[in-house]
Amino acid sequence: MKLAFVIIFALLLLNQAISQVVNTGTTDTLSGNKLGNISIGGYIDTYYGFNFNQPEDGNLPYFVSMARHNEANINLAFLDLRYNNERLRARIAPGFGTYMNANYAAEPGALRFLVEANAGVKLTKKKDIWLDFGIFGSPYTNESCVSRDHLMYTRSLAPEYVPYYLAGAKLSLPLNNKWNLYVYLLNGWQQIQDQNKGKSLGTQLEFRPDDKNLINWDIYIGDERSVATPENRMRYFTDIYWIHNPDGRFSLTSCAYIGIQQRNNISFQKSPIWWQANVIGRYRFSKNISVSGRIEYFNDDNAVQITNINNPLSGFRTMSGGLCFNLNLFKNAMFRLEGRQFYSLDEAFKDRAGDPSFWSSWLIGNFTVWF
Repeated sequence: MKLAFVIIFALLLLNQAISQVVNTGTTDTLSGNKLGNISIGGYIDTYYGFNFNQPEDGNLPYFVSMARHNEANINLAFLDLRYNNERLRARIAPGFGTYMNANYAAEPGALRFLVEANAGVKLTKKKDIWLDFGIFGSPYTNESCVSRDHLMYTRSLAPEYVPYYLAGAKLSLPLNNKWNLYVYLLNGWQQIQDQNKGKSLGTQLEFRPDDKNLINWDIYIGDERSVATPENRMRYFTDIYWIHNPDGRFSLTSCAYIGIQQRNNISFQKSPIWWQANVIGRYRFSKNISVSGRIEYFNDDNAVQITNINNPLSGFRTMSGGLCFNLNLFKNAMFRLEGRQFYSLDEAFKDRAGDPSFWSSWLIGNFTVWF
């Protein structure tokens, strides 16, 4: 937390132009085709993945994104319909694919098919202050469900274990031309249907010091007890991420976070934590060809977010490295080929024979189109 304040304080000393860096932690990045006050867009993310551990059920453990083995499939396809005028806005984005099947499995009925569905009103005529209600893409970590915005195709472990979506109310407060503050009142940690009677609080502070950098700092506080996890009490979470020069020859992004999960009859000082850190870089050889790389480490000793599939008591401490080849075919289509290697300190994987393993290898190809 101290590091976050030091970084933000240092950046306050800069005096640069307003930034145009896209926040890749959000899903609000498609422009669509405008027809008056209405815009229509769409997104299709297809993939074929092969995991050399060859999981028997075809599901890659620990992932909800592009996580099917040895089959061609749709990770995420959605329509993006929006309405905007001076004081009113609305968005609905129904979605389908293996990401939706895995990530929205806990939601009832048709709610599991909504990437976003929200409506908002501008509270003042002069200032761009908005109050929105509904389902939103979450700001937590620098990777959302929209892969075309990211330097690598596959997700880091980081976004797989924070909310991809949030449900509740969102207040947007532009502080000046470099700072934006967002405040959320939520049903819970990635919950459309509330799991208890309490509500949760989220905040997002976004700083754009210049046209090549973005710093984002988020907080989540909420009671996470439910029928599935009756021992849980308050959860405290914070992340910070940096996005540098996403359209330049060399681009870089990094994210770190830590969470604390209070449990019944356990003091705050002894409450289990989970944390992670990652760095992703990309180098462009030309306008259309680039190569990206990632290194990451995820630590969850007490199975707050990740339960080891071989031994729930052994914890989850895993690192990975990967390389991704990116080819922009057109202004609205791209092909990617990515290889990724995992190593766990706790034998968190299974080999082809179904025995515990320290290693897992993943090769995946992707074709994405948007309009």
